[in-house]
Amino acid sequence: MREILPGVHHWSAHHDPIGARVSSYFVEPAGIVVDPKVPEEEGGLTALPGTPQQIVLTSGHHDRDAQQFADAFGIPIRASREADAYLGGALTIEPFADGEEIAPGVTAIHIGVLCDDEGALHLAVADGAIAFADALHHSGDGLGFFPDHLLGDDPEAVKTGLTERFRDLLGRDFDSLLFGHGDPLVGGGKAALEAFAAR
Repeated sequence: MREILPGVHHWSAHHDPIGARVSSYFVEPAGIVVDPKVPEEEGGLTALPGTPQQIVLTSGHHDRDAQQFADAFGIPIRASREADAYLGGALTIEPFADGEEIAPGVTAIHIGVLCDDEGALHLAVADGAIAFADALHHSGDGLGFFPDHLLGDDPEAVKTGLTERFRDLLGRDFDSLLFGHGDPLVGGGKAALEAFAAR
């Protein structure tokens, strides 16, 4: 686990359902954990540098270890109304709406292109950050979409729709990008997203 921005901590853990490592975040000033997996380091949940007040899911597909966090800390699981519908009662959710400030400095953003419950978060920390669910990932090759076979029946239409949503995001204040899949891009994120959307 490492602090990537003031009060924002990132870690990754293996997620069995997809057979890959995924990223989670603790935004300490806002008291939220985002798309959490139990840290693999010694101590597990006690490795967090503070006590979260809410679990926030960027997508219904990112339920991961949310229930374990909720049980351990006695805190609610928050997700969009669309994510709540997708989960169909599998978790007890306190839903939020597009544009809602769900914690201090944390605003929900509905993306809804890849799937209806696809979302993002705008974090007003440092120079700002956007946290993505599955709309975009980050690897050694830079920003990218997921492979076409994961993008539904019309991948090109999905890519076009996502690109339009990325352009909308450029009107917000941010300089870092956080991902559910891949390492965060700390600094230069807005320029990278603008370049990606212009391709």
